[in-house]
Amino acid sequence: PVRSKWLNNEVNLSLFPAAQREHLHQKMSENGALPRGGKVLTVDTMNANVKKVDYAVRGPIVQRAVQIEKELKEGVKKPFEEVIKANIGDAHAMGQRPITFFRQVMALCTYPQLLDDNKFPEDAKNRARRILQSCGGNSIGAYTTSQGIECVRHDVANYIQRRDGGIPSDPDNIYLTTGASDGIVTILKLLTAGEGRTRTGVMISIPQYPLYSASIAELGAVQVNYYLNEEKCWSLDISELQRSLQAAREHCNPRVLCIINPGNPTGQVQSRQCIEDVIQFAAKENLFLMADEVYQDNVYAEGCEFHSFKKVLFEMGPEYSSKVELVSFHSTSKCYMGECGFRGGYMEVINMDPEVKAQLTKLVSVRLCPPAPGQALMDLVVNSPKPGEPSYQTFMMERTAILSALAEKAKLTEEILNTVPGIRCNPVQGAMYSFPCITLPERAINEAKAKGQAPDMFYCMKLLEETGICLVPGSGFGQREGTYHFRMTILPPTDKLKILLNKLKEFHQKFTQQYS
Repeated sequence: PVRSKWLNNEVNLSLFPAAQREHLHQKMSENGALPRGGKVLTVDTMNANVKKVDYAVRGPIVQRAVQIEKELKEGVKKPFEEVIKANIGDAHAMGQRPITFFRQVMALCTYPQLLDDNKFPEDAKNRARRILQSCGGNSIGAYTTSQGIECVRHDVANYIQRRDGGIPSDPDNIYLTTGASDGIVTILKLLTAGEGRTRTGVMISIPQYPLYSASIAELGAVQVNYYLNEEKCWSLDISELQRSLQAAREHCNPRVLCIINPGNPTGQVQSRQCIEDVIQFAAKENLFLMADEVYQDNVYAEGCEFHSFKKVLFEMGPEYSSKVELVSFHSTSKCYMGECGFRGGYMEVINMDPEVKAQLTKLVSVRLCPPAPGQALMDLVVNSPKPGEPSYQTFMMERTAILSALAEKAKLTEEILNTVPGIRCNPVQGAMYSFPCITLPERAINEAKAKGQAPDMFYCMKLLEETGICLVPGSGFGQREGTYHFRMTILPPTDKLKILLNKLKEFHQKFTQQYS
């Protein structure tokens, strides 16, 4: 009878002696059983790995910024009139206008009756018809194949081949994804295995994009940090990779090396030689390479150029191109597009074991398919208007204007921040962010610690409360012990960015005086 009541969660623990009661409570807790009327799912009985997940880009600072926006709407008086969110790489939210051609085709795909409207250019209509003909029932509302719409995967492969100077790309190696993030998490799932010292270690750059640390925590893998060299414009040193790898092999099994190029949050662009060195290191140490290349069009600094890992790998010859396992990622969310909400992306897998590839296809099929509108938009990114087509001139004008403005804002950010005593900002060579180092007075550091906050979190929260500027503290991305940073996007319109930077300058000077 006790067993049946146990199974029905009807056991009254108070009837048992204290020692036995404690033992039964522990057993019930281990089995997810609770007394009748209690919650099945509590913080104690939930997946422990989820509790380890942290995502600073939308953390406490951003939650407070949302509260402040509500307070401003309700008429609460603040020393500022609006919250300026420079915490996340969301271009359209910052005022960037969408590319006309992309939105025309998306409108046509979503509402095909517009195909009869003469306001839309013929090349936009042709792209829409081709995409719709590849969808079930000629509708973008239908499920697609799990790997993605076939004609889109062909277009992605052709784009990669053009980008990489003719190196072949196989559409069967292309997987369309729900933004690049979805692909990154999927590949990490495949790689995570083992227990204890055999548990998969994932090498990530510090500072890093918190998607990586959050995914590693959720999957129960082991985070293996390697530090970028801030003194050399956030460059990657092979000696640091070697140090990190050797230290990690004492407690886990490092199997994968993650690279973000151009860098987030640090904005560096890797040289071709650096990429070669990384590939040689991965080959020598038998590491799986993940190349996050979502900012590949965002290169601003003179002398810098984007080199894809795939291109460099194949130019290094068969000794490497036939051996090194590589997955590279791209997205509709960044570059000049900024179409974050459509959640479009792709990954290309190179040298993946055919049996593992079959498992990958099975894994993505469980989620049915990525959003069809995101797939359609990805197609337009890789198959944009060509010379001679009606939309070409407008498309190129809009694309060039966006990338030129970003280059101007990258330089402006670096220049203004470097005029502030106590702030040191490396050149923003690419991507959409600056990650300056800030010097904080000892008294501010001590006050932050007394409040249980990281010093740069304390700084950024004060900045938000006093100026309305929302940045992300460097502690959310990782940084060397004893250094402090913040990440800010360069996306606000130029006039608003100037206001932001000048307010930040004034705040830092005031903060330094207050705590000196």
